[in-house]
Amino acid sequence: MSAAPEQAAPSNDAAKPRADVATIPTDAGELPAWRSPVAWCTLAGVFAGGLFLDLWSKYWAFGTIAGYPVELERERILSDRGFYVPFHARVEALPWDLLDFRLVLNHGAVFGIGQQRRELFIVFTIIATVAAVMLFARATRVRMRASHVAIGLILAGGIGNLYDRIIYGAVRDFLHMLPGWSLPNGWRWPGTATGDVFPWVFNVADVMLLCGMGIFIVTSFMEDRRARRLELEARGSSA
Repeated sequence: MSAAPEQAAPSNDAAKPRADVATIPTDAGELPAWRSPVAWCTLAGVFAGGLFLDLWSKYWAFGTIAGYPVELERERILSDRGFYVPFHARVEALPWDLLDFRLVLNHGAVFGIGQQRRELFIVFTIIATVAAVMLFARATRVRMRASHVAIGLILAGGIGNLYDRIIYGAVRDFLHMLPGWSLPNGWRWPGTATGDVFPWVFNVADVMLLCGMGIFIVTSFMEDRRARRLELEARGSSA
């Protein structure tokens, strides 16, 4: 009877992870957004579409609403800070005084804040744009699609108004909400000359800015709740 052959001892090399094999994340949705082509496409698509809509709407408004094309000369606007669009009849966009079209040049920001501070807003918008892109790339995850849409809207609105400030010297506005509605008891908003419920004229870029910030605030709140829930679940499972 021949002796059984000796069995070789198992090698410890098989149990060691190979250095040349990339580690696959357990959840690809938790990767930072800058590593996802889909996240970048979402951001770029929302930004490009929003920017096009804003610039096209301003072009249409200033070429149509007054009944004739309103020509804006940058040098004249910059040299004459009191320059206004010539008076024209209001155009009803929605019934029951919900929305009118009215051409206005805004030398400030949203709600008329910071009049005659064009250079400050140009610098602020450039800094905010860089910060928004960094926020998208580093602070959001692949699964946070709503946040990517929100940042795209914010970028589109900011760049749309930045374009106006650089090219024309002021922002083109044309949307007047609730033009026939007044505040009760003769009240007025601070810094306004009328008692309208909504005395400000705005544009599509302003709408995108406010909607983007609103969506981002909501999604940030939801992310905080999600993080706290996962933390509590992890503590419960380890107890």
